[in-house]
Amino acid sequence: MMWLKKNGLYALLAISVVLAILGVSTANFIFKSGTAGMGILVILLLNTGLKKSAKDTWWILAAFLFSIIGDWFLSNMDGDSLMFVKGIALFFLAHVGYLIYAILNGRIKGTFTSILLAAYLAFFFLVLYPTFTDVPLMVASLVYLLISCFSLGAAVGMKGDLTAKRSFILGIVLIIFSDTIIAFKEFVDYHTFDFLITPTYYLAHIFITFSLIKRFENKVPITK
Repeated sequence: MMWLKKNGLYALLAISVVLAILGVSTANFIFKSGTAGMGILVILLLNTGLKKSAKDTWWILAAFLFSIIGDWFLSNMDGDSLMFVKGIALFFLAHVGYLIYAILNGRIKGTFTSILLAAYLAFFFLVLYPTFTDVPLMVASLVYLLISCFSLGAAVGMKGDLTAKRSFILGIVLIIFSDTIIAFKEFVDYHTFDFLITPTYYLAHIFITFSLIKRFENKVPITK
């Protein structure tokens, strides 16, 4: 039964890869939300058979759910800055989920986070800030930048299985990388790397899901 469950989880991960390819090559929202959707399904399956659910994994489930809704807002904004702000707000909540999950399994890496914050705040005020004409959008972007840095800092400070940790860190890095390209696209009108936005975003979900599978596979203690 354990073998069947393990292989079923990897089958879902393989489906995530297919959905990611379809999400990149089409405009179908079902495909675009597929990697996060498969991640939610994997989390539900990981919790089946446990005497008590792994409560920390519900934060990742919530993060994936907020990501799906946030992606819908960004996919349908059509130049509407309010839709963009709503999308950022939902992705902010997704990062809160990643942050809490990481903290429950470790701690925020102070020095790393401080350096990351300094670098991204410099990027924000020197590159992005001069382009803003919409104050709510500026505030939303700054707050989102801050939570992104803290979620990566917490990921770096995680304990437990090394493969699971590295995969989770890579997932958060890919989200921040994708968001950085979006910032250049939306605020600086720089489009050279636009083609990387969705592939890195979908890969982030896949690596975070893989991280959870490896944690289950290696029987790492689960935070209750």
